[in-house]
Amino acid sequence: MDIDFRVAIVLAPIAVAAGWAAFNIGAAAIRQVQNFLNREA
Repeated sequence: MDIDFRVAIVLAPIAVAAGWAAFNIGAAAIRQVQNFLNREA
């Protein structure tokens, strides 16, 4: 099975962008949940 590297070249930046977005959104979401829990306590 031969991999077509053009597909990887096209998908790599999309995957990096999606990962970066998930990282940023995840960090903000965790911060928000922690603030909510600290406020309730």
